[in-house]
Amino acid sequence: MEQQLEYLVDKVVAELQKKLSERARNGSAKASEAYAGSEPPVHVVEEERGANVPNPKWQEGMQELLDSTPARIGVWRTGVRPLTRTMLQLRRDHAAAVDAVYGEVQQSLLDEFSLFTVETQYDNTENYLKRPDMGRILNEEGVRLILERCQKKPQVQIVVSDGLSASAVDANLRDVLPALLDSLTSYGLSCGTPFFVKGGRVASMDHIGELLQPEVLVLLIGERPGLVTAHSMSAYMCYRPRKGMVESERTVISNIHRQGTSPIEAGAHIGTILSKMLEQKASGVKLVL
Repeated sequence: MEQQLEYLVDKVVAELQKKLSERARNGSAKASEAYAGSEPPVHVVEEERGANVPNPKWQEGMQELLDSTPARIGVWRTGVRPLTRTMLQLRRDHAAAVDAVYGEVQQSLLDEFSLFTVETQYDNTENYLKRPDMGRILNEEGVRLILERCQKKPQVQIVVSDGLSASAVDANLRDVLPALLDSLTSYGLSCGTPFFVKGGRVASMDHIGELLQPEVLVLLIGERPGLVTAHSMSAYMCYRPRKGMVESERTVISNIHRQGTSPIEAGAHIGTILSKMLEQKASGVKLVL
């Protein structure tokens, strides 16, 4: 009986590994199909967590650990191997991370917010992962579109990018962007022409700053996915962005997702920070919050 159970577990894991490899090979086409619906991916929904350790000696301490971190603790084992449920959850979360990197943001979402698309010099996903520098510079067509369609010298410039997680944009933009625009309105701040950067890195905001010369710029970008969540977004903000800026001159809100920083609250808080940047004419370590 034990050998049959081990055989079934191995078979399930092997099938999941096969599917995972197929997703990675097919890349963006597979991810686009996975997130084609209007509802957030199933992985966005927080699961009820509990320890699988039978009869722990310190039940309260175990619960304190579970409440303090999203890490995989108290998962227990069967013999020397993880429980089947634990292994399947791990494979599922890893597949979600792969889809996040190789996926594409839904075009319907970009159309919903009238975001036109420009690209960096990243060329393709594999090159994007190996050459971060090529995600920091817009290609010639992107430069032309920005200069042609965007307001010059805006007070606030909003840019959205897939970064390392297209699904982060799919999962959070509908909450973050409206909350941010409402916050800017409440502070009496004007906004330029928002747009989407495909294959963008954080420092692409410097190139955009050179082109449009905004007072402040915020880049909403997908974070590197992990096994806790593949849908985390960051908001990088900068006062008068320009080429040659160092990272300490940027201000960032990270871990924007439904189990981290609330997307709606993040959008409102971004507006507050941008207002302070304009008042103090500073960002990064020079900004007093």
